[in-house]
Amino acid sequence: MSDSSAQTINQSSPGGQFRPNLVLVHEDSLRDAATGEILSRLSGVETKIVRNHSDEAEAHSKDTLFLTRHKGKFLKPCQGGGAEMCCNYYIAGYAWNCRFDCSYCVLQGYLTNPALIVATNIEDYMDEIGGALRALPNRVFRIGTGELADSLALDAITRYTKRVVPFFAALPNGVLELKTKSVEIANLEGLNHGGHTVVSWSLNSKKIRASEEKLSATIDGRLAAAAQCAKWGYRLGFHFDPLVYYPGWEEDYREIVRELFSVINPENIAWISLGALRFTPRLGEAIRRRHPESRLPYGEFVPGHHGKLRYFRPLREEMYRKMFDWIRNESRSVFVYLCMESRLVWERCLSDGTRDKEHLSDMLDSRVLQNP
Repeated sequence: MSDSSAQTINQSSPGGQFRPNLVLVHEDSLRDAATGEILSRLSGVETKIVRNHSDEAEAHSKDTLFLTRHKGKFLKPCQGGGAEMCCNYYIAGYAWNCRFDCSYCVLQGYLTNPALIVATNIEDYMDEIGGALRALPNRVFRIGTGELADSLALDAITRYTKRVVPFFAALPNGVLELKTKSVEIANLEGLNHGGHTVVSWSLNSKKIRASEEKLSATIDGRLAAAAQCAKWGYRLGFHFDPLVYYPGWEEDYREIVRELFSVINPENIAWISLGALRFTPRLGEAIRRRHPESRLPYGEFVPGHHGKLRYFRPLREEMYRKMFDWIRNESRSVFVYLCMESRLVWERCLSDGTRDKEHLSDMLDSRVLQNP
């Protein structure tokens, strides 16, 4: 697919390119080259220079793009822990908030600023990651950018993947994962990724996508974009998270598994994760307030780790076992893992022989790097 074809996917599908109604620029960001580059792609959009992030940005909406310097650390360990089988994942985002506004999104539970925030000091981002990885050359770092924002939803504006993907290709012990619900892939074509970038899509049933992920790309669009990235040599990831229980869920999710493997060659898949719907009481309140049509908060839940509400363990295990069996019917080799679950649930639901979190981390590393 050429650039023009990739752009056609982006513009003709939900979850495609974004253009803000207003751009706020913190005065400190005016010295960053990225600021000028981003603004040059937004000709005609109203732009304001501001001094105070909280006073200005919080008054606006998700149609507002806020350009600012990030003054804290970029690289942080994933918050999975406790009784969960943590996979030793790291988070390093350069954007905050998401324009897709999915009903269950964790961001609405603790981010009060609706504006889409982008860090303009991208050089500091790469310097920090490069320094951390070079300091521990014998340790593999799997790093994702998609915890606090969609990894690709703003890429047509920032074009940060054109910097970050080749940067990771030069890091022998670095793996970058770009997680998205978009079809914003045009900038990935022709990049020297060196096999160090995994492009991942969140997947759900088409019913849940239509009711709870309305502004995101369609499932068919996501799979088409994934197939194109495979042609460009990228390894792929897929995350069925959150799995949602409702009458008829079995056939709906079974259909998506069939469709996934009808479009994607299993040899191109680095991993597939499974995770059941979970949310804090505060997030449940936000869903009821901001998405009153959603039925997600009204199921039967019990308190779990970190104070999150989740389905009863037998119900989660039923969903995991069925999903795992459906995936195994399509491929015997694709690596499947669980997100935010205990070792007990792993042992009851998966038959892959994963022993502990260290073994899990090694298995995931080996799915991308040949000699981690």
